[in-house]
Amino acid sequence: MTDSSASPHGFVEAGYESVAEAFDRAIADDTGTGAALSIWRDGRLVIDLAGGVADRATGRAFGLDTPSVIFSSTKGLASILLAHLVQEGRLDYDALVTDYWPEYAAEGKGDTRVSAAISHRAGLSAPRRDWAFDDILDWQRATALLAEQQPLFEPGTAWAYHAITHGWLTGELVHRVTGMLPGAYFEHCVTKPLGVEAWIGLPVGRHDRVARMIVGDSLAALVAQQQAELDAGGAVWSARAMTLGGALPLSLVGPDLGFNRADVQEAQIPGAGGVSTAHALAKIWSAVVVETDGVRLLNDTTIARATRVQSQGAPFFDVPGPWPRWAMGFQLDSEARRYLGDTSLGHDGAGGQVAFGDVESRIGFAFLTNRMEAVDRRGTDIIEALRRSIA
Repeated sequence: MTDSSASPHGFVEAGYESVAEAFDRAIADDTGTGAALSIWRDGRLVIDLAGGVADRATGRAFGLDTPSVIFSSTKGLASILLAHLVQEGRLDYDALVTDYWPEYAAEGKGDTRVSAAISHRAGLSAPRRDWAFDDILDWQRATALLAEQQPLFEPGTAWAYHAITHGWLTGELVHRVTGMLPGAYFEHCVTKPLGVEAWIGLPVGRHDRVARMIVGDSLAALVAQQQAELDAGGAVWSARAMTLGGALPLSLVGPDLGFNRADVQEAQIPGAGGVSTAHALAKIWSAVVVETDGVRLLNDTTIARATRVQSQGAPFFDVPGPWPRWAMGFQLDSEARRYLGDTSLGHDGAGGQVAFGDVESRIGFAFLTNRMEAVDRRGTDIIEALRRSIA
């Protein structure tokens, strides 16, 4: 491999060449965009690759140290924090949300279990009234709006993907238990011990390092279709789950919109706003499943408890299958999102982001891209190549 910014560059351990070739194919069509891939096995780095362009306007290269918005892969990180609190005996998945967050009892939500709130069964997937842009930047405002909202369906009886709101539900539980906002607790128990660059709330002054997200052709086509459905009066709640009624664009990003903005990246939005390098994200997932640089984030007993299936099958709002499977905030292997198998836990993210750990193979994996697509097999094809390599 060459060491140019346009071509993949980095490190590949012997035996993983076919995985590197799958990454080469994944970025072959990138023009003005790029990606990074990092894989750890048995607590050591086996692949660290990057290639392409992080910022089309400036031509800045997508390097091994380029942070990128990880969208819903942030949900996986927030779920690690909750599982860590369960492991410490400070949080109980079976407890009521109101045991930690009394104000959450409003509008008939008092019987909601923590397990339901964090597995897309809270009934708060979208707001009943439009949120303003400033609402998503204000932690207290966002969590108060959710606490006071009447649910869209009876909590615990069905599931609907909480695309953005999930992060304030999980994050406020972290806040109520620890007294720390989730970004601070994430730094305390995850990124500082591991020495990695990942944030829930980007530090001020680092925005210029972050890859600029670009809407790819398939995502642009999907957004146009969704907008047409909205204009015709359909798919309202699914769209509101993404936009919160207008606070965010349907595509989640634009040239200076949504998660490309510095103020949005700097806000704590644990449902979709995390920023990380692929190297950091893969190392975190490695430390979930195996000791990595002296750190093991979750033990096997905690993982077994945190990966009990909570939500699967058809959702409350009509969405075509196949559908994902959800545990205690973690996304599990399913027809909708293939990981390595039944012992995988993680979360993918909008536009092609994929991050997970696998207990059986002791793998930590992250693929990040700033070319956001809706019809996308890039991460899946790399995972399939990895599966063959470790068979």
